[in-house]
Amino acid sequence: MNFDSYIIIVGGGLNGPALALALASAGQSVTLIDALPLKTRKSAGFDGRSYAMALTSTRLFKALGLWDTLEEVAQPILEIKVTDGRAGDGPSPFFMHFDHAEIEEGPMGHMVEDRHLRPALLDAVKAQKAIRQINGDEVVAQTVEATGVRVELASGKMVSARLLIGCDGRGSGTAERAGIGRTGWGYGQTALVCAVKHALPHHGVAHQFFMPPGPLAILPLTGDRSSIVWSETDETARAINALPEAEYLDVLRPRFGSFLGEISLAGARFTYPLSLSLANALIAPRVALVGDAAHGIHPIAGQGLNAGIRDIAALADVICDAARRGEDVGAASVLGRYQQWRRFDNASLALATDTFNRLFSNDSSVVRGLRDLGMGLVSSIPALRRGFIREAAGLTGDLPRLLQGKPL
Repeated sequence: MNFDSYIIIVGGGLNGPALALALASAGQSVTLIDALPLKTRKSAGFDGRSYAMALTSTRLFKALGLWDTLEEVAQPILEIKVTDGRAGDGPSPFFMHFDHAEIEEGPMGHMVEDRHLRPALLDAVKAQKAIRQINGDEVVAQTVEATGVRVELASGKMVSARLLIGCDGRGSGTAERAGIGRTGWGYGQTALVCAVKHALPHHGVAHQFFMPPGPLAILPLTGDRSSIVWSETDETARAINALPEAEYLDVLRPRFGSFLGEISLAGARFTYPLSLSLANALIAPRVALVGDAAHGIHPIAGQGLNAGIRDIAALADVICDAARRGEDVGAASVLGRYQQWRRFDNASLALATDTFNRLFSNDSSVVRGLRDLGMGLVSSIPALRRGFIREAAGLTGDLPRLLQGKPL
């Protein structure tokens, strides 16, 4: 079987291009396929979408040569404050406070806006000769053969490779065609997402305020702006999002509080339903899944993109080491190493975010008292505090080379 490239990646959002760049940096030839035209993917304006990028995630982008560009427009996360309460009543006196000064490595992470991250990735892909792009064409079929895999596109084109990687989101067609089922459920919550300008500086502090309907994250952006990810019940979220701008802000203000002064909307606002969605396997014959195609979790800890980046780093490690040893990168034995590396971590993260959401998204006085005491305890014990900080920075566990800032 003659191959068009060594690896096919389906999905050109964030994870697909990042994985393509990682593999190409080690000399692997990649075909990157996305159903949307390149112009559509690259032309998104500022709509409030931003990502909390852990310290280890920034290391990957540094290893790929992208961080110098992104750092100029990124906001360091210097502190995280976690509180509990009700809208309009203010936070509980018990809270968790994490300061980056307690670890040696630097800021726990950075906030990077989608309008900066996406074009940087796509420009780097365009400049990489080892990556072939197919844009505006959809995969409609995939066939596994003895030594490779072949995909058919809606245009009738056929593309072949040794390995097919699905980076095509929670509704992954790659996973479905490979016979990989999913486990999950909805939370009955919808996230309202926007960005706000505020009168006072945020000093690089990220806030997570837990309320009975769901959490409110206030995440620092460059300048006197913050990204808002605000969870409400589905019905309430629909009603709030339908409000005119002034009334929308009237609903947000008692939840947001006055600690940053007067607020106003900056950019568009949008919503998305919240659910848990885990692929029952990360691999199938000559197929691997990455990012949301493998695991879609609650945004409560802001770890969605970081989990995908950990997948990317682990899979790139496995593929590149196998290729250097002369192994078939699509072989079950090779892909099994990736699944073994990432499956437990992904399941643990999904369980943790699911548990935290259920623990905090309720108004039980007994549960509320216990969780407030727990937060106060964690914040008062330095070893526990540093453990949470290192977890938020992505510094725990068996780190692939790219997450250590090392080349493949």
